[in-house]
Order: sequence, then C-alpha cells, then structure tokens
Amino acid sequence: MPWVQGLYSLGVPKTSVAKYETSIKAGKFVLVAHGTAAEVAKARDLLKTSGAEQIDSYKAATGATRAA
Repeated sequence: MPWVQGLYSLGVPKTSVAKYETSIKAGKFVLVAHGTAAEVAKARDLLKTSGAEQIDSYKAATGATRAA
C-alpha cells in the first residue's frame, strides 16, 4: 500500500505504521496533520474534544511536528 510508505517517509515509526494499517483494515480512520507546533497542538485539542480514539505525534526529520 503506497500510503504505508508515505507515513514512514513522514517520520512515523514502522511499528506505528503497522498499527495504523491494522486500524484501517478494521474500518477505522487515520488523520495526518502537518504544521507548526502550535498548529499541531490545536489539531490535537480538536481531536481530543471530538472523542478521537488515539492521538500520536511525531517529529519529522525536517523538524516539523505531525500528529497522526
């Protein structure tokens, strides 16, 4: 699946990519937000208040912060 390699190239660890693949196969969704630390913090807050099942953040090699 091309998106699997895409997540890995964004800085998401292989173990997490495998976990997300399992979730998607189970009919769940994965949302990827990319932005400044403040933008990602805002996205995390929105996801928390909307009842997201799980929220993870990763630092990319470029130094940008991503939430998945």
